[in-house]
Amino acid sequence: MTLHTLPDAMPGAPSAPEKTLNPQEMDRSEHAAAKAFRRILPFIFICYVISYLDRTNVSFAALGMNADLGITAEQFGFGAGMFFIGYFLFEIPSNLIMQKTGARIWIARIMISWGLISMATAFVTGPTSFAVARFCLGMAEAGFTPGIYLFFTYWFPGTWRAKITAAFLVGIPVANIIGAPISGALMQITSHEHIRNWQWLLLIEGVPAVLLGIACLFFLDDKPAKAKWLTDDEKSLLQRRLDEEQQRIAAKHGATMRHAMRNPLLWLLALINFCGIVGSIGVGLWMPQIIKQMGVSHTATGFLTALPYVCGALSMLFWARRANHSPHRIRWISGALVIAAIALSCSAMVSEPVLKMLALCITVSGILAFQASFWALPSGFLTGNAAAAGLAVIVSVGNLGGFFGPSLIGYVKQMSGGFMWALLAVSAVLLFGALAVTQVRDPYKNAS
Repeated sequence: MTLHTLPDAMPGAPSAPEKTLNPQEMDRSEHAAAKAFRRILPFIFICYVISYLDRTNVSFAALGMNADLGITAEQFGFGAGMFFIGYFLFEIPSNLIMQKTGARIWIARIMISWGLISMATAFVTGPTSFAVARFCLGMAEAGFTPGIYLFFTYWFPGTWRAKITAAFLVGIPVANIIGAPISGALMQITSHEHIRNWQWLLLIEGVPAVLLGIACLFFLDDKPAKAKWLTDDEKSLLQRRLDEEQQRIAAKHGATMRHAMRNPLLWLLALINFCGIVGSIGVGLWMPQIIKQMGVSHTATGFLTALPYVCGALSMLFWARRANHSPHRIRWISGALVIAAIALSCSAMVSEPVLKMLALCITVSGILAFQASFWALPSGFLTGNAAAAGLAVIVSVGNLGGFFGPSLIGYVKQMSGGFMWALLAVSAVLLFGALAVTQVRDPYKNAS
């Protein structure tokens, strides 16, 4: 049975307002939203690229770090996954604080602290300090991704949400397309006897986060009313449109944290996100080591690791567009996970390098296509404090998959001596996620 989004009116929720913007005012609010899109998205996109790079560059550092520090496959999987435990524990408080302090100050704080901790990871001395550093990095970055989703609800109406979410999430493949070759090249540094190549990698790639965090204080505006680059008319119309939309969502689904936590759809989406991230982070963190087993150099590993994400960047934009315009959006979201699961199974069972790379390209494309189309769903029923807490729940529970995925692969690889059974286990999780997606009703379907 398909899970619905709750009754048409939540008890105690405000009544839905009448639409007050006429067609001409709607056109002008669209112009204001487009103006905001062109200004905000590029900067946020760059920030997300750096955030994703700093959470996954340890996959390249492991090519030298594990041997230098005596870290086993199981210890690396556990330590790398500790990032997501820290993220999970501090995500909801972080998002609620951001709603109080505003996005500008809080996103700046997040970026500066995670950049410094990412750099400090270069000085770990073994599996325990590595796990602690990863936990602290997750704690520092907690709230960034759900905070950005919440920030989008302050700026962009629902008709813009799928477009800007998909464009934002292209940062995942771009981080790997740009970062993988750079990380591979940095791993070739051998000129300093006291600083190893993996330490240079972590030190150098942590700096941009600190600089961008400082830039947030001067570039971001919390809401349209504070934007000096919008006219008074644009500020007023865009804010009215956003307020009316959020009041309609509140009338239907509630706007408090209590309403969000009582909604079974919230927890189902969190479970689905968990399954997707098991595949995304599990495969992503281990991919350089999977590819290195083909017998290529560090530099070649970097370029080959980027290849699946080139395919993924193209697939996620195509998939999100088709899902957004399809009357059967849920089938597209579920289908993306099915494709990823089948391709990952194939990559586990073939040994020929070209076929394995092809299967990995399809796997990453499917996972990214899922992420691009999935994240339009939560903002269709969350607003106010419900959005702050609800988005954080979906991301934080999902991020437990970032601990479970790498740990699962590391444990099974340690027990079996190879990647085949580990990747088949992750494939099973992706298939379970695809089944769970079929139980969701599209909150935008038949919306007025």
